[in-house]
Amino acid sequence: MDTGAGPPPPASGTHRGQGPERNVSKAEVISWEPATGAEVWRGPVADVDETVSRARRAWPAWAAQPLSTRMELMRRFANEVRKDAEKLATTIAREVGKPLWEARAEVDAVIGKVEVSIRSYAERTAQRKLDSALQGTMAVRHKPHGVLVVLSPFNYPAHLANAHIVPALIAGNAVIFKPSERAPASGEVLARCFHRAGISAAVMQFAPGGPAEGSAFVAHEGVDGVLFTGSASTGIAINRRLAARPDKMVALEMGGNNAMVVWDTPKLTDAAALIVQSAFATAGQRCTAARRLFVRDTMYDAVMSEVKALADRVIVGAPFDEPAPFMGPVIDNAAADGLTESFLYLLSHGGKAIKHLVRVHDTLPFLSPAIIDVTAMKDRPDVELFGPILQVIRVSDFDEAIAEANATRYGLAAALVGGTPQEYNRFWANVRAGIVNWNRATVGPSHSAPMGGVGLSGNHRPTGYYAADYCAYPVASGEMEQPRAVIGVGLN
Repeated sequence: MDTGAGPPPPASGTHRGQGPERNVSKAEVISWEPATGAEVWRGPVADVDETVSRARRAWPAWAAQPLSTRMELMRRFANEVRKDAEKLATTIAREVGKPLWEARAEVDAVIGKVEVSIRSYAERTAQRKLDSALQGTMAVRHKPHGVLVVLSPFNYPAHLANAHIVPALIAGNAVIFKPSERAPASGEVLARCFHRAGISAAVMQFAPGGPAEGSAFVAHEGVDGVLFTGSASTGIAINRRLAARPDKMVALEMGGNNAMVVWDTPKLTDAAALIVQSAFATAGQRCTAARRLFVRDTMYDAVMSEVKALADRVIVGAPFDEPAPFMGPVIDNAAADGLTESFLYLLSHGGKAIKHLVRVHDTLPFLSPAIIDVTAMKDRPDVELFGPILQVIRVSDFDEAIAEANATRYGLAAALVGGTPQEYNRFWANVRAGIVNWNRATVGPSHSAPMGGVGLSGNHRPTGYYAADYCAYPVASGEMEQPRAVIGVGLN
């Protein structure tokens, strides 16, 4: 739960998996288009008990399938996504407001995840046989957990869900997929691609619902594990709910109050581009987005002049506008209101606006990118402001920059822009984060690397290439073709 100084984080502005009450009633889920306010999707809330029961009945047959069969079905799934690529991209763009070019890139990531997951499973869970005593063998193999619930956020409604679902299915688990109540339409298109590929609708179930259904799935006796991507507050609630259940797998990929440090570099234009990409891509609604920028005081004026000039050029618009926007709206008006309140809080407690947060539209959640110097703030809130707000702090030496970067309970992503190889080595060694980059943006991590963090950013079970680790558990087996044993001591 967020307990940093300052106001509590806005309910919609920071919590990727939780939506306003209007998205869910007792009977149905409704999603709305941020850019227009139009209804996108409406459907019934899943029956939790029936969904789990159906998955439990279907799981043994799926787990008994040869691994090669499950992998081939995943490749068929990728082909189904290719066939439906434009429909899925259009649905994502409408439902969560991201520009169409970015939604298309998300669909490409969904497709690419399949081969990455197949390679990952082969590498991370490879079968091994070793010689053992008495001419026997010691074998290591992996088993699926059973029925896993995937709880996914709205900001990448297909890719982040898929990053859990594909590795879980390859490992032989049945999956219950509850998308964010703000993005059920995108989840349904994704689920249908699995089903058309030949994966049973009982093995990969689409289960729309709200926070109540998510909580019920987490606590259900028939569920063997929870794979979650979303806010720290929700992840902590899941962890607390299952604290007395070590038998259940819990993998948490949560948010971050991510740091970017700019040190000695002559390439100010490139540095500004990396900063703007990191802070404002997806309207700042990425878990790896740069929230805090630390700039060496001797470079401050030059760096911030470049950053502001580039941020001033950022086009904010609807997903299908021409020319294409860099940023769409945030997810809804509640999020926009909360972010506006947070910016005003920073401003009234010592922050100095470099670029004001502006509501671009009176009734829709379009926000301009905002930059605020908070160097003079006595107590900076350690919260994840899930939107286009970049906080800037001046620093005078490199050790101070590292200490400031670590002044957070989160630990997802950090980046150093500029500096020498020796300074990067110090930065890498001392910054506490699961993703540490040099002269690269904080956003857009590689699919072939682990994706996760420490502190309030995760529970040491990264997704990405390492998802195979939490989708199956290792089993050690001492084996001989015939029983053979002697007792060599302690007998009359």
